[in-house]
Amino acid sequence: MKILLLSAYDAASHAYWHKGLVENLNQHQWTILTLPPRYFSWRIRGNSLSWAFSEREVLEQAYDLIIATSMTDLSALRGLVPHLASIPTLVYFHENQFAYPESGREYGNVEPKILNLYTALAADHICFNTHYNRNTFLSGCRELLKKLPDQVPAGIAEQLERRSSVLQVPLPQNAYQPHDPQSEVIRLIWNHRWEFDKGPEQLLHAVQGLCDAGLDFRLDVVGQQFRNVPEAFRKIEQLLGPRTGHWGFVESVAEYRKLLQQADIVLSTALHDFQGIAVLEGVAAGAVPVVPNRLAYPELFPAGYCYNSGDGETDSLVEAVSRYAEARQAGHSIPAPDISALSWSVMAESYDGLFNRVANMDTNIDTQTR
Repeated sequence: MKILLLSAYDAASHAYWHKGLVENLNQHQWTILTLPPRYFSWRIRGNSLSWAFSEREVLEQAYDLIIATSMTDLSALRGLVPHLASIPTLVYFHENQFAYPESGREYGNVEPKILNLYTALAADHICFNTHYNRNTFLSGCRELLKKLPDQVPAGIAEQLERRSSVLQVPLPQNAYQPHDPQSEVIRLIWNHRWEFDKGPEQLLHAVQGLCDAGLDFRLDVVGQQFRNVPEAFRKIEQLLGPRTGHWGFVESVAEYRKLLQQADIVLSTALHDFQGIAVLEGVAAGAVPVVPNRLAYPELFPAGYCYNSGDGETDSLVEAVSRYAEARQAGHSIPAPDISALSWSVMAESYDGLFNRVANMDTNIDTQTR
């Protein structure tokens, strides 16, 4: 099958996914078009213009299937390049614009949400990485449509729900590594983007709580950094002092995997995660997840790995880490959950089946794929 894949805002998680597709479904012939993940407002609105007039020859080739990320302005692109309108199309949602937490810098711009909605309507099928992502998208669409003044067709969200499914982003085989703890000191790792939506303030409160509890621990704080780093990270580093493990982005994949293998616990304090690949990679290397019981986490891990959200959240996180420390001191190991079902070796068949059904315009797609 000849497949055109469009990643209009090719952030790290999007590249992670489509590189996995090409590597694990190499029986297909892939053509990949990407645009860099910068200038968000322009990129999501301008990608159809950029591609339609700079990649015309590529877009007008014969394809059996188009796969586009939700950042793609699909309705406009199909209008600007009519050839694309007759090709079966799947849109994959790594995230949706309805469920992002607000940073306080927003100006009430509804356009990203409208673009998500139009792109979904222009597709033959839409797929989400988690049920949380799917549910928040559909509820967000319903709320938005209720606010529009007039001439809103009935049943839009229901139509999208009928032609949607869930299929997680799989992990590469090299993410699955044997656990390799190094000492009696509890080793924690926080491996997320250094941005407000990953909860640095919550992490700061948690570190303070762990210090106040007198717990002997080391914390690795790694992950992608950008020009404007939240002030909370400076405070966290000062507070940790000698408890600081690795600090900052890890360029080497091998070194990053080694840190994950050595970690006892992988932490999340996120305000939003649509799947939580960073945590899943920690778990694949043997770390125990300590994550909030919200967002996508309750569908990924049993309740015992999730701390309580809302009031008392910091106390709940500290208690979870302390329980782990007490169990280990008593000679009882707490195993990481088994997530082997999320590997490419297991999930490649499901992806291939989905692509073939969409390419053949088979509408009988299980809406609860996984």
